[in-house]
Amino acid sequence: MKLTPKTATLLVLVALVVLSPVLFPSGYYYRVGALIFVNAIAVTGIVILTGYAGQISLGHAGFAGIGAYACALAPVHLGLHPSLALLLGASVSALLAFLVGRPILRLKGYYLGVATLGFGILISMVLNNERQLTGGPDGIEVPELGLRALLNDMGLDLTNGQFWYWFCGIAVILGAWLALNLHGSPTGRALRALHGSEVAARTVGIHVARMKLQAFVVSAVYASVSGSLLALQNKFITPDVAGFMHSIEMVTMAVLGGVGSVLGAVFGAAVLTLLPQVLTVFAEYEQLVLGLVMMLVMIFLPQGLLPSILRRVRGKDE
Repeated sequence: MKLTPKTATLLVLVALVVLSPVLFPSGYYYRVGALIFVNAIAVTGIVILTGYAGQISLGHAGFAGIGAYACALAPVHLGLHPSLALLLGASVSALLAFLVGRPILRLKGYYLGVATLGFGILISMVLNNERQLTGGPDGIEVPELGLRALLNDMGLDLTNGQFWYWFCGIAVILGAWLALNLHGSPTGRALRALHGSEVAARTVGIHVARMKLQAFVVSAVYASVSGSLLALQNKFITPDVAGFMHSIEMVTMAVLGGVGSVLGAVFGAAVLTLLPQVLTVFAEYEQLVLGLVMMLVMIFLPQGLLPSILRRVRGKDE
């Protein structure tokens, strides 16, 4: 029986999550794995926005910041459980994406990129300047989720690193499943048609503005959940989570892995999360070597690492 691409992708992802701990030489790598999954969730949202719908955003870290600070502030000021704060952050991000997306998604090309960049910078400035509420550049503590203690009471004794590895692993599988379902749905087909040609999509009855907005809102929710999980995992957060460089990292991960591939999102997140740690041997030249590696990938593997590797394995390299 032949597997569908959706089933094959999910099986590969589940296998990676389940089997990777076998190769971990120490507990530290559970922490690294959890960070990869957190990044992969945000990048999956970029895949939906850019890979499916063909739109660019350079300010998605702003939504990650909203999700992160929702988990820090809502339990303190609103008395919400951190899990409910995560949902609140996702809801606020979706609403803000809807309100902001309606005007800026009328723009195209680098105009759209600059507009989204301005939004991300605005969120970062608010988080930095509202010291009494957010703690400013020094950051703020995030309450404990409490789920690990509950599992320990039930007899499932997990370290902090192990708990967040499995928790974020389940989250990234769920996020990938939702993205793959969207890809095969009528909405996903409409988004891909929009990516190919807005004019052609409009002539066959696709509501272009509505499809763009839907992709923007969904990708914002992914970024918000990613920020919330990062904050809950670290138990501390700073405005850097909403910074410009974080937005660039998201887009770079998507492009490195293959911007149209959900599995590529995980692959790109893994590469860009692990590569700086591997390159520490170059000391002060680490950033230079990292930039050189990324340039070479973009020059020789423009479709991304994963699609290019798969094409070579299948013998279809052009």
